[in-house]
Amino acid sequence: MTDLFQVKFWGTRGSIPVSGQEFDKYGGNTACIEVKCGSHHLLFDAGSGIREAGLAILDENIEKVDLFFSHCHYDHIIGLPMFKAIYYPSTEVTIWSGHLDGKMTTKDMIKKFISPPWFPVNMDICQATMRFRDFHPNETLEPYPGLNIKTFPLNHPGGAIGYRLQWNGRILALIYDIEHTPGKQDPIALEMMRDADLVVYDCTYNEDEMVRFKGFGHSTWQHGIELAKAAKAKRFALFHHAPSRTDNQLEKMEQDAQSSFSGAFAARDRQVVRL
Repeated sequence: MTDLFQVKFWGTRGSIPVSGQEFDKYGGNTACIEVKCGSHHLLFDAGSGIREAGLAILDENIEKVDLFFSHCHYDHIIGLPMFKAIYYPSTEVTIWSGHLDGKMTTKDMIKKFISPPWFPVNMDICQATMRFRDFHPNETLEPYPGLNIKTFPLNHPGGAIGYRLQWNGRILALIYDIEHTPGKQDPIALEMMRDADLVVYDCTYNEDEMVRFKGFGHSTWQHGIELAKAAKAKRFALFHHAPSRTDNQLEKMEQDAQSSFSGAFAARDRQVVRL
């Protein structure tokens, strides 16, 4: 299906993976989003959810994958050594990053993480064909014909990258690990959301929690929906759930969000959304 544009959430949690009965519905894996554009397979971030994504990729005999990083805080890279695709010689994995532009290359970042003392062995154990692509924030990427990916710097400690994907006339905006300024609409987030078919946004906190967590680099569903409405986005996924947020609490948050914006939903692990 050359016009296929599909999102699958393999990890929707922020900060640290969680488990237990109170997290069954929405899941406990940290950030990993799979995007299928026709025959192309893209992954965004390598949180703990990438382990299951990797198993699915091997099961489907997918030979070529592109992995894009928003940034390299632990919750977004912790699953990479458990991403089985990098250990199979039949697989080609291209890894992209731009959040450390001018400070560290994508290859150096991965080599540091997959090495002692953080991991038992170094990257030499990886048998896949691995390619590394560095880019500058605000650069437009075109990894495949017809696929346009605009990159944006996000307000997050240490920096982060947001992605706006356009494929066959449809738009997906990935905007997480971003902190907003109360009372102000972030022009970057607004530009990314403009007329998007789906926005995935950092909804770690409620507005009443932001005072305590100022400077932590995250946002709220209330602010995200305000932006989505202004940008005329069609659907809005609450993402990067706080690790302490239980299913009951997330369900209440989802209901509150939907009462404000009918296209809103709280993303959950293994959920599939067609654009």
